[in-house]
Amino acid sequence: MSVATVADRQWMAAALKLAAQGMYSTSPNPRVGCILVKDGEAIGEGWHQKAGEPHAEVLALRAAGDNARGATAYVTLEPCSHYGRTPPCAEGLIKAGVSRVVAAVCDPNPDVAGRGFQMLREAGIEVVERCLEDQASAINEGFMKRMRTGLPLVRMKLAMSLDGRTAMASGQSQWITGPEARRDVQRLRAQSCAVITGADSVLIDNPSMTVRSEEAGLTIPADLQRQPLRVIVDGEHRVNASAKIFAQAGDILIASRVAPTTPVERDANSGNLTYWAGEKNDRTDLSGLLRHLAEQGHNEILVESGAQLAGAFVRAGLVDELIVYCAPTILGSDARPLLSLPIGDMAAQIRWRWQDVRMVGDDLRLTMRPELQSSPDKA
Repeated sequence: MSVATVADRQWMAAALKLAAQGMYSTSPNPRVGCILVKDGEAIGEGWHQKAGEPHAEVLALRAAGDNARGATAYVTLEPCSHYGRTPPCAEGLIKAGVSRVVAAVCDPNPDVAGRGFQMLREAGIEVVERCLEDQASAINEGFMKRMRTGLPLVRMKLAMSLDGRTAMASGQSQWITGPEARRDVQRLRAQSCAVITGADSVLIDNPSMTVRSEEAGLTIPADLQRQPLRVIVDGEHRVNASAKIFAQAGDILIASRVAPTTPVERDANSGNLTYWAGEKNDRTDLSGLLRHLAEQGHNEILVESGAQLAGAFVRAGLVDELIVYCAPTILGSDARPLLSLPIGDMAAQIRWRWQDVRMVGDDLRLTMRPELQSSPDKA
């Protein structure tokens, strides 16, 4: 098998930068970048911008034109081999006459999964795999997980005081963190396919839960802007149509234990409102909800909720990444805790691994991954 050279890794790093431009717009598709190189010079490049629109390889081939013949294509994900909304990119590279394809990572989509590489090799094209594989996988971590497991990547965002509190006893929580941290959260929302919150948060804080590009400091073209699906976990159907979240544009899903007797009425011009009910038990089926969201093409989920729902996600072992913003303030012992998560024994503690620690304005952003995919219920 061919091995990537130093030059290959340099060009792939540039292709990964292109792929990252789709961070906020490609869902449910993966973020992909492509650069065509000939005689040591880039002759065409592209990045996938939006589902249903041309893939990165197509845009790069268009830019290169007839000059693509004999070129090397650097692609951050295995070229697709099937007909979807667009023709197979592997076929396009073959027809264009490229002589070599360097790819970062195999596409785990069962419709592709090595078939793209096979098509290229059968056409006599040299294929180099796994060039900067880890970096490419990280850009599409949610897509990779959904394709391999049938579940989306779940991030949980929490904000706390120095003494680990998230709100006053009354539920008042605005604002613990500063504007820079809130801007950072907006960017997390923007890259997410769906944002999950709970009925308590809607009733107490009355949030919009929308992406506000200006507040996030993002300059996303109007045709690429989108709102993530907003999901309200409301097992008892306590939220009503007066909540501000229903007046904001974008689709909403209400997840509960059972279907409602009286559905919430919403202006259809604002977006779709649908319901989902899992297995009939005393709690909303969070695992089932995530499977449902994955089936709908959602790669990355952001959980922004109060202590009760946040604790339920952690207890069930459903959180892939925990992001905690710690503010330099003290709320006192009567304030609400970070998580509602009773643990009575040290053996049942849930340990996390540090991934990143940085300052965001005056606040500290702590990013963690679970040390083990386990929970107190399974300990």
